[in-house]
Amino acid sequence: MNYAKIKYCDVSNGPGVRTSLYVSGCRNHCKNCFNPETWDFDFGDLFTKEVEDKIIESLKPAYIKGFTLLGGDPFEPENAERLAPFMERLRKAYPEKSLWCFTGYDLERDLLTGKLGDMQTNLRILKTLDVLVDGRFVEELKDLNLRFRGSSNQRIILVRETLKKDEVVLWNEIDFV
Repeated sequence: MNYAKIKYCDVSNGPGVRTSLYVSGCRNHCKNCFNPETWDFDFGDLFTKEVEDKIIESLKPAYIKGFTLLGGDPFEPENAERLAPFMERLRKAYPEKSLWCFTGYDLERDLLTGKLGDMQTNLRILKTLDVLVDGRFVEELKDLNLRFRGSSNQRIILVRETLKKDEVVLWNEIDFV
């Protein structure tokens, strides 16, 4: 798996100061995507154990509130297979930090049904997350007033609560995970 970039002081992709990993590879090809270079699975650099270690080290300071995974798309099967053990390692190292993920896929329709990749691999990633922002970016629904998403069709989902209740539980600013 390749990654496009890592931001070690990101304040745009979740609450607080975060480390964010932008993976390479996405088949959604949303119109006017803000990262079209990440559609290519071969774009960027190889995601190695050394890169993992550097990300994990970057989360040590107390002022770093969490980690965000985006892209490209982390749930593309080629990416999910590599990311599942990394996300489990990250969650184990930092149970108190918030873990967010952005995907162009739909939680119920694509990730939990096996329609996209291996459902068990998807679940491994989902179980590490606090928040999932799902849904394709839709240019016609773009709204600059939305927090942590680009278009109004995208949902900010509290993953643990959703998996526990077996129904989608949405995040709101009061939750501030």
